[in-house]
Amino acid sequence: MSLPDYWLHRPVVPTTAALREQFDELLDGALAAGPDRPIDYRVDAPKWQFLCHAADRADFVLHGSGDPGITEFVPRRPPDLTDFGSRLAVFAAADGIWPMFYAILDRTGTPVSMCNGCVRVGEQARYHFSISSPALQRRPWRTGTVYLLPATTFESEPVTGEIRSAQAASPVPVRPVAKLTVHPEDFPFLHDVHGHHDAELLARAAADPDGFPWHEP
Repeated sequence: MSLPDYWLHRPVVPTTAALREQFDELLDGALAAGPDRPIDYRVDAPKWQFLCHAADRADFVLHGSGDPGITEFVPRRPPDLTDFGSRLAVFAAADGIWPMFYAILDRTGTPVSMCNGCVRVGEQARYHFSISSPALQRRPWRTGTVYLLPATTFESEPVTGEIRSAQAASPVPVRPVAKLTVHPEDFPFLHDVHGHHDAELLARAAADPDGFPWHEP
């Protein structure tokens, strides 16, 4: 199954044995050190590649936040349009890039609506990122934190046809096992975020609830 062109492709991740070994060593060291301090990242590779490696191992799911001091995530009910996304849960992603968007997006001060997602078609990861146009014009980026959470209590969003969402939810509180500081320039799609008009987005969603991401041409 194909997706529209405006769904972004994950950049190619180098698959050399040496780089995978470096990532695994960094991850093992971070788990041994614990989540109190951010990972001391000194690998000569973009941070998103390390985070994708961690997520693709399937031991962890990832959560992005602007708060660098979270010691426990508790279930919350977000204002989502889907049954899975609006449940009372801790939400995270089985992907390394998607949570970076939440980590670097500053939603404090003025309202910012989002329309974003990450899916897999086969083994290919695809992304869509959009925020309110007035907010996008202000470049609302910040330094943030991506937390690594144990995947044990998380349930994946049900599969729709050939498309699998990277969203996962845990009905119980979860403690992070490691965390990584990320900056706007670490996010590989910083210049590919769309801007939308909130009223138009709501109208499109109401007219076609299954038409996510309700892209504006």
